[in-house]
Amino acid sequence: MQRRHPIATDRVPCVWLMTDERMGDDLWRAVRRLPRGSGIVFRHHATPPAERRRLFARLRCVAIARELVLVRAGGTVMQGEMGRHGAAKKGAEGGVRRGLVTAPVHDWREAKAARRQRVDAAFVSPVFTTRSHPGAGALGVRRATHLARGLPMVRIALGGMTARRFCTLHGFDGWAAIDAWLA
Repeated sequence: MQRRHPIATDRVPCVWLMTDERMGDDLWRAVRRLPRGSGIVFRHHATPPAERRRLFARLRCVAIARELVLVRAGGTVMQGEMGRHGAAKKGAEGGVRRGLVTAPVHDWREAKAARRQRVDAAFVSPVFTTRSHPGAGALGVRRATHLARGLPMVRIALGGMTARRFCTLHGFDGWAAIDAWLA
């Protein structure tokens, strides 16, 4: 049974913010808008390493105070990370993974990899067109739902998502966005 207003499934948040550089200082406004228990995927891939570490540390303090889950995307380990986006149970760093592990699922190949890696949550995207990837095609509701239904983990809808759009979907446990938290 799908919950219409999810906060968490077991230990996996079902409401997420995906960060990136284009947010600028609006990142902090978006984080304030997240319900307690939500998650943040820290991307900021183009940010220089030292600045990226400082930003992550600052965001981590806010996440702890607001009871948010903060996972990082990308290969650079961040001190105090609560998990990793885009990683297998055994991380690229070689050790057994700690914390939450999530994965992007854009197609059947990535869905199979997420099942094999036994990730905690899969971000199925893009359900709708999105400003994050201009000109890229969307899966559409039907294909995204079909992909999600084949996944045995928490399924998060991503790509052009809003709370209202999430309420119209079936087969997903939660949703993630950038722009919805900025509106």
